[in-house]
Amino acid sequence: MKKINYLKGDATNPQIKGNKIITHICNDIGGWGKGFVLAISKRWKKPENEYRKWFQNGENFKLGEIQMVQIEENIWVCNMIGQHKTITNSKGIPPIRYEAVEKCLEKLSYDTLKLNASIHMPRIGCGLAGGQWEEIEAVIEKTLLKNNVEVYVYDFE
Repeated sequence: MKKINYLKGDATNPQIKGNKIITHICNDIGGWGKGFVLAISKRWKKPENEYRKWFQNGENFKLGEIQMVQIEENIWVCNMIGQHKTITNSKGIPPIRYEAVEKCLEKLSYDTLKLNASIHMPRIGCGLAGGQWEEIEAVIEKTLLKNNVEVYVYDFE
């Protein structure tokens, strides 16, 4: 089975040849304005605009769904709804929803294989969403790696 490739650098600037999908986690309430999305929006406006349109339409805008946005000839951004709201609830449960992330990554693995692409991401779900990287890593193994997808995780320097 493939392993996750860990790189130092910026996930919005993948250093690999070929088709690339930059993926990240969004919330289910239409919020875009904190965390990794700011780095995406600084480079390209389209992923945010498409996410906001998707939220307004409300069609299929729910946990476990993904939205592929092509931003360059060989680069896509995948908006994945894997976070419920934006704050830890009264029971101490953080916004991350691992089951939703798993559904998203499963769907994404099919798109990735169709495009013959590699996946690029920061440590998704571990910042504002409050997730644990060990959990996310296990989900990546169960979905993307199991489907033989090349995965690059970037740690910002």
